[in-house]
Amino acid sequence: MRAARFHEYGGAESLVIEQASDPHPGLGEIRVRVAAASVNPIDWKLRAGALHQLIPLELPAIPGRDAAGVVDEIGDGVQGVSIGDRVFGLGGVTGATAELVILSAWAHVPDTWNDEQAAGAGLASVTAMRGLNVLGSLAGRTLLVEGAAGGVGSAAVEIAGARGATVIGTASERNHEFLISLGAVPTTYGPGLAQRLSALAPHGVDIALDTAASGSLDDLVAITGDPTRVATVADHAGGQRLGTHVVNAENDSTLLSAAAELGRQGRYTPRIEQTYPLERIADAHAHAERGRTRGKIVICI
Repeated sequence: MRAARFHEYGGAESLVIEQASDPHPGLGEIRVRVAAASVNPIDWKLRAGALHQLIPLELPAIPGRDAAGVVDEIGDGVQGVSIGDRVFGLGGVTGATAELVILSAWAHVPDTWNDEQAAGAGLASVTAMRGLNVLGSLAGRTLLVEGAAGGVGSAAVEIAGARGATVIGTASERNHEFLISLGAVPTTYGPGLAQRLSALAPHGVDIALDTAASGSLDDLVAITGDPTRVATVADHAGGQRLGTHVVNAENDSTLLSAAAELGRQGRYTPRIEQTYPLERIADAHAHAERGRTRGKIVICI
């Protein structure tokens, strides 16, 4: 199969397109012929070697955590999916940016999503949902999403709105119209956030989800009044210091299916900032590393 790989840790230019061995599914896994795969922060951090002590890789490695495509091989013990089904989901920390990928968590793609949207839903929706779930019931509560324009943040805005929350999202001013389109009340991040929120939410902010690791956790705890009313999916050290909820993504088919159901209902649509062909994966990684994305960056295989 054709795949993007890196043979040593380094910059985006270390990525090459070459032939790699076809993978095969094990117990409880499926193989998917990939239509599209998304780019997540963990992808370029792994490639750059920033996480090599925490997550050592066997090189050469294929970047990519999540993908969408058509099932073409099914491992033992798998039920509820057939050859030819369109699915999206999650595999290991690497492996998705290739013609074939092994998934251990997946859901059927709703007809309302194209391949690129399905590819952008996997890690973003699971991360957003796990962050929201630890905050309890959302109905009738005011939620602040820090970093609301990014891949996880934009998913959290729509999913929380579908669950009945009033959502305020922080983003740069250029992304405020985007946040409005998601159903959020926009505001800027940074100094003075508490004062801006007092005007936007006179009855206060009940809960907060940090998706940005922008150094705002102390402010979010002060704004909500209780560290247990704050969850972070991005600033683990800060969250542990302050006693907030600290959330990691997990390969969870139940959460993927819940995201897909919201997609079928038209209540969650993964937002794509830009797509790249596989041959331009280096450009896609460089784009992701610059940050401040509006939704997801996706590689079309």
